Amino acid sequence: MKNYALLLFAFFIFSCNSEVKTDSDQDRWKAQANNIEIIRDNFGVPHIYGKTDADAVFGLLYAQCEDDFNRVEQNYIWATGRLAEVEGESAIYSDLRAKLFMTEDEAKANYEKSPDWLKKLCNAFADGINYYLYTHPEVKPRLITKFEPWMPMYFSEGSIGGDIERVSTRKIKAFYEGLAINSTEVEKEQEEKAEAEPAGSNGIAIHGKLTKSGNPILLINPHTSFFFRGEVHVVSEEGLNAYGAVTWGQFFVYQGFNEKTGWMHTSTYTDVIDEFEEDLITIDEKLMYRYGEELREVNSFKTTLKYKDGDEIKSKIFPFYRTHHGPITSTNGDKWIATAMMWEPVKALEQSYIRTKQHGYKGFRKMMDIKTNSSNNTVYADAEGNIAYFHGNFIPKRDTKFNYKQPVDGSNPKTDWQGLHEVDEHITLLNPENGWIQNCNSTPFTAAAEFSPKVEDYPSYMSLNRENFRGIHAIELLSNNKNYTLDSVIELAHDSYLPAFEAIVPGLIKAYESYDDKNPKLREAIEVLKKWDYKTSKESVAMTLAHYYGTNVLRNGKRPEPMNSMEFLYYFGSKSPKAERLELFENTIDYLTETFGTWNLPWGEINRYQRLNSDIKQKFDDDKPSIPVGFASGRWGALAAYGVSYTNPDAKKIYGTRGNSFVAVVEFGDKVKAKSMLAGGQSSDINSPHFNDQAQRYADMEFKDVSYYKEDVLKVAEETYKPGQRD
Repeated sequence: MKNYALLLFAFFIFSCNSEVKTDSDQDRWKAQANNIEIIRDNFGVPHIYGKTDADAVFGLLYAQCEDDFNRVEQNYIWATGRLAEVEGESAIYSDLRAKLFMTEDEAKANYEKSPDWLKKLCNAFADGINYYLYTHPEVKPRLITKFEPWMPMYFSEGSIGGDIERVSTRKIKAFYEGLAINSTEVEKEQEEKAEAEPAGSNGIAIHGKLTKSGNPILLINPHTSFFFRGEVHVVSEEGLNAYGAVTWGQFFVYQGFNEKTGWMHTSTYTDVIDEFEEDLITIDEKLMYRYGEELREVNSFKTTLKYKDGDEIKSKIFPFYRTHHGPITSTNGDKWIATAMMWEPVKALEQSYIRTKQHGYKGFRKMMDIKTNSSNNTVYADAEGNIAYFHGNFIPKRDTKFNYKQPVDGSNPKTDWQGLHEVDEHITLLNPENGWIQNCNSTPFTAAAEFSPKVEDYPSYMSLNRENFRGIHAIELLSNNKNYTLDSVIELAHDSYLPAFEAIVPGLIKAYESYDDKNPKLREAIEVLKKWDYKTSKESVAMTLAHYYGTNVLRNGKRPEPMNSMEFLYYFGSKSPKAERLELFENTIDYLTETFGTWNLPWGEINRYQRLNSDIKQKFDDDKPSIPVGFASGRWGALAAYGVSYTNPDAKKIYGTRGNSFVAVVEFGDKVKAKSMLAGGQSSDINSPHFNDQAQRYADMEFKDVSYYKEDVLKVAEETYKPGQRD
């Protein structure tokens, strides 16, 4: 009997252990993977089908890791404040910035207070990545060996990066190292920003009264660094069916469409970040700050940051501080500066996901009431026939007596944000009479021609009233066309006219013609420019001359007063000294001749696309294969922006790194129709057929048909598998 009891006890222990094993991570992952089907189409785009939304998210993250685990991991290394552990001490203030706004404990607390449905998605996010690592032991993460469900809380308002990148790490470093802000460095930084390839995006919505089919058409045209986002289609039996671009590591489609609605985000100039000067005093060894008639204690924290030093990992302990305005990020004289921005990660994630499941304007408009999409405008279209525009989403109310372009007095309660504006108070548009809406990171007050919102109806902090050359270009095109189709919108989005050069090239020619004693070195090149129609192409020599001349003007032209790039190009083309124009052009000719042996080069000989490996920051090589590209920089007004965001010390030619990345045109009707293009290809694996299979199509503006409905997906399916079971 005693032995029998021992046997029963042993059986009980074995059973418990079996239950523990059944509930282990691996078994749980495998069980969930059985609810998921991934179909890869003929361009490698993953179409993920799950029973629940959580299943779809699991499959989505698994598929993303298959395509580019390196970028998935990199985004979370950066976002969670661990960049210095892989890049060294130079990145430590980027890490500190992340911790200033949210510590790991705070991220975990936000996860714990999330609604159950969001927790399930966060769990599926972590499980999908961890299952990928479990089934791919040959993949060696650089740092993060286990992903956690609280990590998506670092997604701010939806896109990795966003508002927090506008907080200067240079100023944070100066604060912590007791350094004075070097005015020369500030000026240099401002000059570099002025010369840099413009970031941002284009969004265009066209009402059915201007389309051939009678259905609305939406252009989704983000301008990001190449390979920054993948193209995905994610479906569940709980109503999810979204297609579009996802930033590596996100669990929702960020810019895209479902069967009934489409959304495109463009970077906004709405003022969503402010700085407050804090008046500090120490009482009984406590750091206090004045706020009206009261003294409040400064919240003090400590964080330990690790950093790589050769083969060692070292650490530093940083104190950091917050007031009710936000974390202390810099100083202004003897005043500490607190930075205020939108930081509600739970609501932000809710909004980003809920957006993808809306089926009409009413629901989409209600979703906007969450008010956490802080760094973006939204261009919208739907199957009900609506087109719409929302300028910003998170907009604090402010007392307009104060100048929030500069730090304001944080001790004065009147400078505080007074809640948020309701969406009905925002700059918005719905079905304007002209039949189209555009935003190219320009002023919203020209978004619908004469039917645009009026600047005088809104407080100045809601938007900068500033146009750019892309906006001018878009307005001219949209004002003179109708009977749009998907193909004609693609053509419009790649129109080759560059308005910036019409601002500066005639002035150069006029300067040359004004001299009797003309410089013979310039004669032939000037003749080329005289015949030019200001349109870019691979064959255009004038485009080569204009690009290098315009770049030289922005870099070395003398500004008589502070002005933005667009204002300066207009000034330089009409009011600058003629001798200065000719001098910069002669310098341009000399540079091209010294660099390439001649100035007489077609644009496509210099302007190239090259993808040699999966590195996040590409290196380029003039001696290796590349593709000629006829597109141009967005700074010149190119809607199909194509530019360089970093220098190539080992290469003479221009190699694109940012601009048109994922692009889609979508038509809404009884059934949704779409075409898309992705710079390069879906996979970062150099051995994959989809590493670069869209490169030539990208250069040739040859979009692929989007397979949205499953019967169409199956017609172009190359692979069908469950996570963990791919051949």
